[in-house]
Amino acid sequence: MDSEDLFAAWASSVESCVEHLEVDLSTGLRTSSVEERRNKYGWNELEKEPPKAMWKLVLEQFDDMLVKILLVAASVSLVLAYVDGHASGGESGGLTAYVEPIVIVLILIINAIVGVWQESNAERALEALKEMQSDHAKVIRDGKFISDLPARELVPGDVVELRVGDKVPADMRIVSMKTSYVKIEQSSLTGESVAVLKSTYAVNNRDIELQGKVCMVFAGTTVVSGTFLSLVINTGMATEIGKIQSQIQQASLEEADTPLKKKLHEFGERLTTVIAVICLLVWIINYKYFLTWDLNANNWPTNLHFSFGKCTYYFKIAVALAVAAIPEGLPAVITTCLALGTRKMAAKNAIVRKLPSVETLGCTTVICSDKTGTLTTNQMSVTELVLNGDAAGVTRDFHVEGTTYSPFNGVIVGLQAGVLDKNLQRCAEIAAICNDAGLTYKGHQFRATGLPTEAALKVLVEKMGVPDESVQSTVVSQRASTDLSADQAVVNLGNCEWWIQKEPRVAFLEFDRSRKSMSCLVRTETGKNRLLVKGAVEHVLERSSHLQLSDGTVVEMTEFAREALLIKLQSMSSKALRCLAFAFKEDLGELCDYDGDTHPGHKILLEPANYELVESGLIFVSMVGLRDPPREEVSKAIDDCGEAGIRVMVITGDNKNTAEAICREIGVFSEDEDLREKSFTGRDFLALPLERRSKILSGTGGRVFSRAEPRHKQDIVRMLKDAGEVVAMTGDGVNDAPALKLADIGIAMGICGTEVAKEAADMVLADDNFSTIVSAVAEGRSIYNNMKAFIRYMISSNIGEVASIFLTAALGMPEGLIPVQLLWVNLVTDGPPATALGFNPPDLDIMKKPPRKSDDVLINAWVFFRYMVIGLYVGIATVGAFAVWYTHSSFLGINLSADGHTLVSFSQLANWGECSTWEDFKVSPFTAGAETLRFDNNPCDYFTRGKVKATTLSLSVLVAIEMFNSLNALSEDGSLMTMPPWVNPWLLAAMSLSFALHFLILYIPFLANIFGIVPLNLNEWLLVLILSLPVIAIDEALKYVGRRMTERERRFRKLKGA
Repeated sequence: MDSEDLFAAWASSVESCVEHLEVDLSTGLRTSSVEERRNKYGWNELEKEPPKAMWKLVLEQFDDMLVKILLVAASVSLVLAYVDGHASGGESGGLTAYVEPIVIVLILIINAIVGVWQESNAERALEALKEMQSDHAKVIRDGKFISDLPARELVPGDVVELRVGDKVPADMRIVSMKTSYVKIEQSSLTGESVAVLKSTYAVNNRDIELQGKVCMVFAGTTVVSGTFLSLVINTGMATEIGKIQSQIQQASLEEADTPLKKKLHEFGERLTTVIAVICLLVWIINYKYFLTWDLNANNWPTNLHFSFGKCTYYFKIAVALAVAAIPEGLPAVITTCLALGTRKMAAKNAIVRKLPSVETLGCTTVICSDKTGTLTTNQMSVTELVLNGDAAGVTRDFHVEGTTYSPFNGVIVGLQAGVLDKNLQRCAEIAAICNDAGLTYKGHQFRATGLPTEAALKVLVEKMGVPDESVQSTVVSQRASTDLSADQAVVNLGNCEWWIQKEPRVAFLEFDRSRKSMSCLVRTETGKNRLLVKGAVEHVLERSSHLQLSDGTVVEMTEFAREALLIKLQSMSSKALRCLAFAFKEDLGELCDYDGDTHPGHKILLEPANYELVESGLIFVSMVGLRDPPREEVSKAIDDCGEAGIRVMVITGDNKNTAEAICREIGVFSEDEDLREKSFTGRDFLALPLERRSKILSGTGGRVFSRAEPRHKQDIVRMLKDAGEVVAMTGDGVNDAPALKLADIGIAMGICGTEVAKEAADMVLADDNFSTIVSAVAEGRSIYNNMKAFIRYMISSNIGEVASIFLTAALGMPEGLIPVQLLWVNLVTDGPPATALGFNPPDLDIMKKPPRKSDDVLINAWVFFRYMVIGLYVGIATVGAFAVWYTHSSFLGINLSADGHTLVSFSQLANWGECSTWEDFKVSPFTAGAETLRFDNNPCDYFTRGKVKATTLSLSVLVAIEMFNSLNALSEDGSLMTMPPWVNPWLLAAMSLSFALHFLILYIPFLANIFGIVPLNLNEWLLVLILSLPVIAIDEALKYVGRRMTERERRFRKLKGA
C-alpha cells in the first residue's frame, strides 16, 4: 500500500489536500497529469469479476455424492447393457437394458441445466452497484470548466463542482461552498435517517466512522441542498462503494451450504457406505455361484472355476441394489416442494430469489435487522406539535398520527382540520412557506423531493387545513377524488399552495451551521414584509424576545416561559425526536418593504454574517418533533419473534440514542431495561476482547449496534454464524449488501430497498413489512416439516426396495425386480405422493416452538428403527409375492392357478441355478397377458423368461405398499385416526395418479414390454392388496410406541424442571 492509500483527507486541511494531490483549485489538473494518474489509479469504475467458465459451472453440478453414485450406476448399467446386447445377438430385449442408463443420464442432465441456470442468474449485485455511480461530472481541467465529463474519466486530484440533485461520482473532499450550507442524502451508504450537513472543516480524528467524515462526500450519494467545489480523493474500487463491492465478493466466497443441503450431503456419504457394504455382502453370499474350486489332500484350493456369466448376473443385482438404495426422485421432489413454498410466500409478499432460502428460514435463530427503512419507514414525519397556550409558559400538545409522507395517513389528534386559532395559523404559514420540499407519488407510495424534514412539515400543513372554509372544502373534495392508482410526478398540496399564494416569498436566508436556522421574507396582504424563521429550538429560543399566544396576542418571553419550553424540548429529545422551532418577526426595519435586488436593503442579504442579526428579536410560535417512525406492524412482529424463540438484533448506521429509543418503542427492549451490555456502537463493540464480544452476542434478548459501518455488520453476522446461530439479515441500503450476502438468509426491502441490496439478498419483501418475515419463517418451518415427511417416506420406501433385493440374493431366488422397474418406482410412482406430502397442513403451534437446531437430524434413531421394520416388511412382502406365485396354487383362499403355471418347491426356487441338473424337470405352458409362454426347449427358462408374472406381482406389491406407506407419512407420530388421509386431499389425488401410472405400464403392451411385466387378473390384485395393507397396521403400532416414548420424555423433562 503506498502513501496515497494512507492519506486521510477528512483529517487534513484543504491546503494539505491540495498540496498532497498537487493540484491548483482554480485551474484543475493538466491533461498530462490526468493521463499519468489514470495509468496509476485506473478508470473510475467498479471492477467486474470475470464470469465463471461454463464448463466449471457444469462440472460443479456433478460435485454431489448422490449424483456421483448415480453416475457410477449409469456407467455400469451402460456397460452391462452393451455386454447383454452382444451376448443376445442384438435381440429386442437389449432395448430394455438401455432404458435405465438413458433415464439416469437424462435426470443428471436436467439437474445440471437447472443448476447452471440458477448460478448464472445469481450474481447481479455488482452490476446494480455500477448503476449507482454517476454518469457525468462538472470538472475544471486546464483552467476550463467541462460540464459533462464522463464520470469514469475522473482521477484523484480532479476539481469537481456539485449541485442540488447531482449524484456524487467519486469519494471527494469538500474544498469550498458556494452556498451557506450543503446537505447530502447518504442513508443508503451509512444508514442515517436524515440528510447530513457537510462542511469544509477537517475532522480531528483520523480513525473515525463514515458518518463522522463531515467534510467528505461519497460516491453513489446525492446532493439534496447546496452547491460546492470538491477534490477527488478516491476513485473506482478505492471508493467506499468499491470497498462494499470487495466485501460482497468476499461474502460470496464465504457462502455456506444451507442446513438441509448439509444434511443431504451427509446422507449421501452414509448412503455410499451402505450401498458399498450391501453390494459386497451380495457378492459374498453368492460367490459359490460364480467361483468354485476343489480341495487337494492338504485342503488347499485347486482347479478354480470362474463363471463370467454368473459373475455378471450378480453384478447386475448389485447395480439393482444401488438403484434401489438411491432416492433418485428426492432432488426433484425437494425442488418442487421448495418451489411450491416460494409461491405461497410470494402470495404473502415474500419473494424468494434462491430456493434453499425457504428451508433456511425455518431454523432461523437470530434476525439481524437494519433500523432505517426496515423497522422504521425511512420517511420523516411530525409526531408531536407543541403550541403556545393562553398565557406565557402554558403549552398545548398535539399528537400527530401517520408514519409516512401521505397526507391521507393519520390526523392531528384533538384538532379539527381547518379550525385554526391565530397561533396555529402562524405555525402552518411558517411550515408551508419556509420550505422548499415537495411530494411525488410513485409505485403506490408518497415520496419526498428535497429535504425529508421539510417534506414532513408540508404533510403536517395538509393535516392542519386552512382557515378559509371554501378553500378547505375544495381541498377535501379534491383529495376524495384523487386517483391513487396512477403515479404523479408532483402531488398537489392544496393547503400549502394556499399559504404560498397568500404570502409570496421575496427573499431567502439560507441555513448555516453557526445560527442553525433558516428564514424567508414574505409579502403580507398589508404590503409589509414578515420574516418566517425555522431552526434548532435552543437557538431560536435564544433569539426570541416575545411569544405568540393562542389568540394571536404577542407577549414578552419570560424566563418562566423559556424554561417551560426548554423542559418540553428535553422531554421530546428523550424520545429521540428531532425538534424544530418556528418563529416570526414583523419589525424588519430596512427590510420591511424589501422587494428585490434593486432595493437598498439588498446589501444586508448579500452578507450571510448579517443573517443572525436579522433573525434576532423573534416572536416564538411553536415547535414540532419529527422522527423516522417505526412501522406500525413491527411491535407485534417483534413479539411473535420472541414467542417463536427468535432473537432480534438491530444493526444501524444511525446514532445511539435514536436507535435505543426506537428499540424500546418496538419492544426489542422493555421501557426500563438496562442497556449497558446490550447497546454498543459498532466501533466500541469490535474494540472489545473476543471473549467478551462472544458473551454479549450469546446472551438472551435483543441487542442494538449503532453507528455501524458495512464491515461492522459483516463481523457481527460472522461471529453469530461461528457461534452456531442461523442468521437472517434484513436491510435496504448499499451498506447492508455485504452482510446480506454473508448471512444464512439475506432479506431486502422491495419498495425502498436499493437494487444492490435486492440483488445481494436471498429474499425480498414486496411490502417492506417486517411482519412479513415472521409469516415467512412460519411458512419455512411448515415446509421443513413437510420435507421431513416426504424424505422419511422416500427413504423408508428405498429401504424396502433394498431389503427386497437383498432377501432375493440371500435366499438365492431369481432376480425379482430389475433396475428399470426400481427406477420407475423411485422416480414416477413415488414422486407424486412425496410431492403431495409437501401440502400437509402446518401445525397450529408451529410458531410457539423454539427454532430447530441447524444440526437437527432428519431421521433419529427411533424413526430409523421404525423404517427398518417397515422396510423389512416391504422386502418380505415383495419377495413373498414372487415366491407365493411359484410355490402356491392358492393363498388365503385366493386361487392363483388360473394361468396354468407350474408349481415348484421353495427349495427348487432357491436353487434355480442348478435347474439343469434336475431330472425330469418339465414346465407346462402358461398365459401371461395376451401371450402363452412355452419352455419345451429349455425348462430352466421358467426362472428367467418365465418369471414375468411373479415379477409383476412383486412390482405391484411394492407400488401398493409404498402408496399405503405414504399415508403413514402424514404425521411422524400421529395416528391416522386423529389425522385422517383427507386432511391432505392432494395426497389422495397423488396416490390415485401413481396407481393410474402403474396401470398404464401394466395394460399398454408397448410399455409392459419395456418394463418386463404383464397384466394381472382380479385374484392376483387381491393378493397384492392382502400383502400390502398390513404396512399401515405395523406403522400404527410403531407410532403408538413412539407416542408413549415422547410422552414419557416430556414427563421426565417436566419433573426435571420442577
